[in-house]
Amino acid sequence: MGVKTEDVRSRSIEELIIEGAGCASCVGKIENALKSVSGVENAEMNFAQRTVSVTGTANPSALVKAVERAGYSAKVATSESDGDALAEKEQADWAYYKRLMREMTVALSLGVPLMIYSLFVGEMTVTTATERVTWLVVGILTLGVLYFSGKHFFVGAWQSLKNHSANMDTLIALGTGTAWLYSMVVVLVPHLVPEMARHVYFEATAMIIGLINLGLALELKARGRTSEAIKRLIGLQAKTARVIRADKQLDIAIEDVLEEDVVRVRPGEKIPVDGKVIEGSTTVDESMLTGEPMPVEKSVGDDVVAGTINKSGSFLFQATRVGKDTALAQIINMVKRAQNSKPPIGRLADIISAYFVPVVMIIAVISALAWLNFGPEPALAFAVVSATTVLIIACPCALGLATPMSVMVGVGKAAEAGVLIRNGEALQTASKVSAMILDKTGTITLGSPKVTDVLVASEYDEQTVLQLAATLESGSEHPLAQAIVESARERGIKTSKVSNFNAIAGHGVEAEVDGKSLLFGNEKLLRERQVELGNFVEKAQGLAAEAKTPMYFAVDNELAAIIAVADPIKDDSVAAIKRLQDNGVRVVMLTGDNRATAEAVAEKVGIKEFFAEVLPEEKSKKVQELQMEGEIVGMTGDGINDAPALAIANVGFAIGTGTDVAIESADITLMRGSLHGLADAVAVSKATLRNIKQNLFGAFIYNVAGIPFAAGVLYPFFGMLLSPVIAGAAMAFSSLTVVSNANRLRFFKAKKH
Repeated sequence: MGVKTEDVRSRSIEELIIEGAGCASCVGKIENALKSVSGVENAEMNFAQRTVSVTGTANPSALVKAVERAGYSAKVATSESDGDALAEKEQADWAYYKRLMREMTVALSLGVPLMIYSLFVGEMTVTTATERVTWLVVGILTLGVLYFSGKHFFVGAWQSLKNHSANMDTLIALGTGTAWLYSMVVVLVPHLVPEMARHVYFEATAMIIGLINLGLALELKARGRTSEAIKRLIGLQAKTARVIRADKQLDIAIEDVLEEDVVRVRPGEKIPVDGKVIEGSTTVDESMLTGEPMPVEKSVGDDVVAGTINKSGSFLFQATRVGKDTALAQIINMVKRAQNSKPPIGRLADIISAYFVPVVMIIAVISALAWLNFGPEPALAFAVVSATTVLIIACPCALGLATPMSVMVGVGKAAEAGVLIRNGEALQTASKVSAMILDKTGTITLGSPKVTDVLVASEYDEQTVLQLAATLESGSEHPLAQAIVESARERGIKTSKVSNFNAIAGHGVEAEVDGKSLLFGNEKLLRERQVELGNFVEKAQGLAAEAKTPMYFAVDNELAAIIAVADPIKDDSVAAIKRLQDNGVRVVMLTGDNRATAEAVAEKVGIKEFFAEVLPEEKSKKVQELQMEGEIVGMTGDGINDAPALAIANVGFAIGTGTDVAIESADITLMRGSLHGLADAVAVSKATLRNIKQNLFGAFIYNVAGIPFAAGVLYPFFGMLLSPVIAGAAMAFSSLTVVSNANRLRFFKAKKH
């Protein structure tokens, strides 16, 4: 927020703080107004924050003028850091809140006594000269209220009119303006109005203005609480860092830390930037960032992340990522972008809101005409009251707030649990996931396999087999290959030079070492190369039944050994998978391993359905197969080879400990390795969507049920007609109800684990 970045072509991102936007229809108008400015490439409004990010080369003052021409106020955020920008926004909100409360006090100071008079003292009619003078004075005072407390509604309405559009301000200005004008006609030229209709509505005008200002002020207060998650994330950033330059220890501002600076962190301090430990060891509390409650041990060579807290020892690390490149800065950006985005259900509400205002104005006119033609006397007074009430009660403010408020809280809540949601669409789809595909290695298992068995099948001893196999695999980054290389290193075996290395995707590898032709891979590969396997197939099946992965190793086209590798299952995988299954999700495991190993792992973790021996390029096909069955498919993976499947799934979940490619391809990132994050993500999504539906229902009830009531549909049957004052109160508190309901989400807690 407030961060101004520039690239080589002088493009910049300006952030504007907006005042006066009350409806979803305002978002489109503001964005369109900004996009029409020369040099603007894109404009995205965060309705919940009341801020707009504008990309392009346009002059900031031109942007502000464009927003003002559209009927709203704007100012450029000038802060250089997220923290300062948040403080600036809070300061602006506080000033706006105080102004609204001041305006509310003035309006209700006149409206409440008038309301008490009308209810308990006498009729607000004009029949005598004294009453005319008295009501004239009250009318002038009410005009003062309209100017002081309601000017912003009329300015907004006028600006909208100039733009050939209508918004919440239009309805309020029309409603209160009509009531005041009609009352003044009654006072100034009563003979033009039938005697029975000589009633004044100054109390309604003042009360409506006061109540709507009160509603806006309370909504502003409640809205501030929805951004607590982003505040907490920003609060994780350290202000200063202790760097060592030219053998001197210096405390400098976080913005001045450079890549490759050596930074010292003492116990209890926040780690200021991302880096790699170069001296000392410690434990680090990463819970605020990943949701993982247990401190993590760090020693030389380990990565440390900005925003986490050093618990025990003092250590030195070398900065690898600073400023906006740190993981924390990227998380903050991702959360902010997700909070800006709308799920499909929100876009539908926006479309309805955009048509709502003109439709309501037509209904108000029809209502007035119906009363004039078919209503009892005084028909004119009834027509004015019904039209005014329809205009006031039908403001679609609550409808516009319903979705973004819940998304704001839901995305923040997920971030607190270590779940980063990329956009609103992913948030909505995650709540509907009916089938979840889990990649085995690195997702269900730790992804750090170890060599468990070496079954020698030729004249080569175990030492030689491992030396040749480790040499062959030394160029591969596959986890199974790394396990063999690591095992050789632990036994002090040195590798040789490898030549003609060739990776056979999904099957194995081949190369030449010390003049020998080596082949290492699965049964299928060795059979294709016509290597005799003898009774070692049965032995391999026995290893696979123990959830180990047996691999065949051939030298000069003769089987030399079977090397088995096992990847331990994560401690909490079984419980997390059960949580998903208990929620009615069909859990399917996917692995490139052989069927026997896959079956053994699936059985251990309680998965009944699995796909084994799946080649990397086939993973996305398996996703499509389930989609063809009508399932909403979630895909969870951590490797580069999972990226296509993550992208094609309805929702892609990347394990945060995985590769950057997998994270970039996914819709949702789980910051810690545990699959409980998956169940948490689904639970938060469901809770958020439920909250959005509650909000939309509440908003629609206010508007849809309120309009016929306000138009006087009940009058012929029960003699009931809604007062414009009650309509004003209902309209003001409908928005407050929606914001308060969205705030309930802040107390949502995923199941303990």
